[in-house]
Amino acid sequence: MTDNIVGALPLVFNYTTLSVILISALFGLFVGAIPGLSATMATAILVPITFFMDPVPAIAAIVTTAAMAIFASDIPTALLRIPGTAASAAYVSDMNGLAVKGKVGQALGISVFCAAFGGVFGSLVLIFAAPKLALVSLNFTSTEYFWLALLGLTAAVMLGTGSVLKSLLSLGVGLLIATVGLDSTAGYPRFVFGIDAVISGVAFVPALIGMFAIPEIIRTIVHKDSTEKAPSHVSFRSLFSGLGKTLFRYKVNILRGSLIGNIVGILPGAGSDIGSWIAYAVSKKMSRQPEKYGSGHDEGLVDACSANNSALSGAYVPAMVFGIPGDSITAIVIGVLYAKGLNPGPLVFITKGVEVTAVFITFLVANLLIIPLGLIAIFASRHLLQVKKSILVPFILIFAIAGSYAIDNTYTGIVIMLVLGLIAYLMEENGLPVAPVILGLVMGPMLESNLITSLIKSDGNLLDFFSRPIAATLGILTLSIWFVPVLLRLIRKQKTVNG
Repeated sequence: MTDNIVGALPLVFNYTTLSVILISALFGLFVGAIPGLSATMATAILVPITFFMDPVPAIAAIVTTAAMAIFASDIPTALLRIPGTAASAAYVSDMNGLAVKGKVGQALGISVFCAAFGGVFGSLVLIFAAPKLALVSLNFTSTEYFWLALLGLTAAVMLGTGSVLKSLLSLGVGLLIATVGLDSTAGYPRFVFGIDAVISGVAFVPALIGMFAIPEIIRTIVHKDSTEKAPSHVSFRSLFSGLGKTLFRYKVNILRGSLIGNIVGILPGAGSDIGSWIAYAVSKKMSRQPEKYGSGHDEGLVDACSANNSALSGAYVPAMVFGIPGDSITAIVIGVLYAKGLNPGPLVFITKGVEVTAVFITFLVANLLIIPLGLIAIFASRHLLQVKKSILVPFILIFAIAGSYAIDNTYTGIVIMLVLGLIAYLMEENGLPVAPVILGLVMGPMLESNLITSLIKSDGNLLDFFSRPIAATLGILTLSIWFVPVLLRLIRKQKTVNG
């Protein structure tokens, strides 16, 4: 560990990497402060640029952009009551309620420092926990990886916001797209319909860009730009007034929110969106003043804002150790890691230990930068919020087209981007989430190849899937998540009939 840290420091603290981190931070702050533009979309359109970077600066750009964008989403939440992300929607009433009471400085001050603390906490857990888990995962065979992939997809569906059925349908779409191309076992082309361009499968980056960028473009054109103007003047003289006292009073909340966010972030498919909702709910449940929540109370903000960036770091644990995305952003990162030769999995900590440690250190740098750059963003927010989304549409479209074309220098990538982008727009307009599609697209090949490999090794004996201790534990856990709620519902229904 010490040797890796010593070797990693020059990879991070050099002119190129620090410049990339700074520029990415400013980009993330800008995107996060514009209502409706998500951190996922920002990282997706950043992917083509990372192709021209070395591995550490490339991952640092995505890490920094995501961390800054998630924090900056609190700015329109406070000033306009427009949640920048699904995570900030958990506490929009309290954040905006404080602003209405003339305490906007206090609200955004809590956001800055709790986001930074939660991010640093999650980064430290990532640095020390991921290598330990990697050693354990060296004992994994195809059976364990099959159950792990299935558990990750199950968690993504069960923990996702909205209807489980809709998340399941979206996941099915992603798994279906993942089957296009050559069968990984037999080498037989599937669903290619004579189109040679997709015989190697649907290109991941154009699909990613299309499904997150194109819906935003279409919505902006169809629904126009109805973003409200920011107030003509916002006073931030109260930014530090009583902030230290508030943070000290809720020090347990900060630790609890960071811990909850990190644990939830480690669960595949959960991410910061779910982490902040759970942290806010736990805070309200354990508070002595639960009746004040939703009316401009600062206690829930401390928990939820700490959970946001802590969960973001936690999501990288399954991504780096098992190659399973913790959320849609780490799904993007996995694609970049493969492109840079840092193939996710336990062996990457052995073969590329210095580079991986350097990536982890960039987490600390990015989250520490939230404090100075976040304060600057707060003071500049009045101007940021006056930029109309309609002005940004041409630039987003240019990035999307260029990035999709650059994958293999053919028009196929652009067609994939546009088609899947239109599908994603229609899905979202009908209440179907897009994130499970991406998770299915990323994890589908892993699920299929490990299933077939395990069946071949066991000669079709399904009991072999439970023959090893770790595999049996993961299998029982996955099946329990599937069937226990159904059994409990049937028992409850039977009691109602008999009673």
